[in-house]
Amino acid sequence: MTQQTLTAARVEAASLPIIDVADLSSSDPSKRAAVGAALRAACLDKGFFYCSGHGIPQGLIDAAFQEARALFDLPDADKDLLDKSNSNCNRGYETLGGQTLETGAMPDRKEGYYIGVELPENDPRVVEGRFNRGPNIWPSDLAGFQPTMQAYYAALSVLGETLMRGIALSLDLPEDTFAPYCQDHLATLRLLHYPPARPYAPDERGAGAHTDFGGLTILMQDDNGGLQVFDAASDGWIHADPVPGTFVVNLGDMIARWTNDRYRSTLHRVMNTSGRERYSIPFFYVGNPDYEVKCIPTCLEPGESPKYDTITVEGHLNSMYKKTYVSK
Repeated sequence: MTQQTLTAARVEAASLPIIDVADLSSSDPSKRAAVGAALRAACLDKGFFYCSGHGIPQGLIDAAFQEARALFDLPDADKDLLDKSNSNCNRGYETLGGQTLETGAMPDRKEGYYIGVELPENDPRVVEGRFNRGPNIWPSDLAGFQPTMQAYYAALSVLGETLMRGIALSLDLPEDTFAPYCQDHLATLRLLHYPPARPYAPDERGAGAHTDFGGLTILMQDDNGGLQVFDAASDGWIHADPVPGTFVVNLGDMIARWTNDRYRSTLHRVMNTSGRERYSIPFFYVGNPDYEVKCIPTCLEPGESPKYDTITVEGHLNSMYKKTYVSK
């Protein structure tokens, strides 16, 4: 795989399918099954697709981007007060270069902000020090930020649960197979800002080549592009340009573990070569921290053994976070 090459091919958007998921809420089982079949094809190929028919109001999406821009426009001193080093649960502001996603590369050329399920300090899960459990850090001088992000988080949580029903159908499993995974979920909303790039160094990326840690990633990107997906068939990178009205959805490592790598958790990266500020909002739909991720028996070929040990969602995330964050 030629990861050192920073170029990517411009291909037809259809190389990443556009899947209308509205029928996952249909009362007609055949319509739900048809969406499952489309998801199966995408998951067996690159593990990436554009999601239309999602039902998220454009006004809410626009408001989320507006608040994200306002946040990253704050003076550095104000953002420092919101720094995730002040949080015991990975919430708040992440400075430029705070994460290195690609082994051997320079720190990512992006800044970010983490938001999760809002829990008070006296919640038993917080008192126990459970991973990523606790209160968010909210900027005090952006009045619309907290209500907008909480509304967006709630809407994407519903979409994540809907998509997991579709994933179950795609595997010919009962639709409610992943319902326990979706209960008391550990999803993370992340705001990202990629400054206009000076020429990238050979080992520098906006976000280095990586696979996502969790179950599903539901990404809304602005109009500037920059997301690139590795295509094993051509041993090269392809652009995943923005398609109006859609999210980009990709599978994370946990679904690859569930399916013994039948479904793809595919390398991707960000190269902001637009010459403009780039903003994106990924929603990492990660389930119940106590849920055990183990191989689905029907995903095994006759005589095949599981490639991965059983692990809890929390255990998996803990190990992944430790790999990608630099010491501060």
